[in-house]
Amino acid sequence: MSTASTSFIDRRTVVDWLGIAPFMIFALMFLIIPTLYLVSGAFFTPDGQFTFKNIADLFTPTIMSAYWISIKVSVASSLGGALIGFFLAWAIVLGGVPSWIRSGLLTFSGVASNFAGVPLAFSFLATLGRTGLVTVLLRDWFGFNLYSTGFNILSFFGLTITYMFFQIPLMVLILTPALDGMKKEWREASEILGASTWQYWRMVALPILWPSLMGTTLLLFANAFGAIATAYALTGSSLNIVPILLYAQIRGDVLHNANLGYALALGMIVITGISNILYILLRMRAERWQK
Repeated sequence: MSTASTSFIDRRTVVDWLGIAPFMIFALMFLIIPTLYLVSGAFFTPDGQFTFKNIADLFTPTIMSAYWISIKVSVASSLGGALIGFFLAWAIVLGGVPSWIRSGLLTFSGVASNFAGVPLAFSFLATLGRTGLVTVLLRDWFGFNLYSTGFNILSFFGLTITYMFFQIPLMVLILTPALDGMKKEWREASEILGASTWQYWRMVALPILWPSLMGTTLLLFANAFGAIATAYALTGSSLNIVPILLYAQIRGDVLHNANLGYALALGMIVITGISNILYILLRMRAERWQK
């Protein structure tokens, strides 16, 4: 190889590294270093002494209850989002709806999947709160008092349906490419062999889509488990979930022990990390059918 070629390759390598350098610096400063700081802080006392007490305190009834409620909210919203999102994705890809509906729904999903936090909480309060638009319309026009049924937007069920607002669009965005990857030849071959529509979906389509369905559901679980802004703005401290407990702990509103908050964060990292690793593995398996 000539000296000129070697020099060109070296310059191109430098340019490539300069291109990814901002992302690497950003990830290092705002993701990797803070995560390492939280992990290490979970094993120290406020005065710098090494301890396992913070980890042991995670198994106290209050904290375990917070984890359990967070898991239940995440499971409920991820399963609901996965189910509804699957049928929406199926309708726009395989259901024969007009193309303008597909483009409109995908555009809306791209926006709604990122619509969270205080604006989302305010929207649901303005819609389904005690004086919300839908609540008032049901009461005044149909004589139906929604809150007399036990419904409360500031409850477990209220938080779950609020989370589903961004869980459903996320499911649509991730699952649509998987459904697009379903080859027509598979359906035609099953029909030639005499398979019914139900047999095709049970024996061909669902086994192929299963890794994508499970992986995306796990991603939705992790997405809901780590959400705090929406839950805090909607319920305040009335619902004891881990992100709100962590926020209060690090601020010093509870026991003034930030290191216990680091331990809470470590527990969240472990749970969401396992979910994301399983998602990546299932995603890799699903992509084999799309090649």
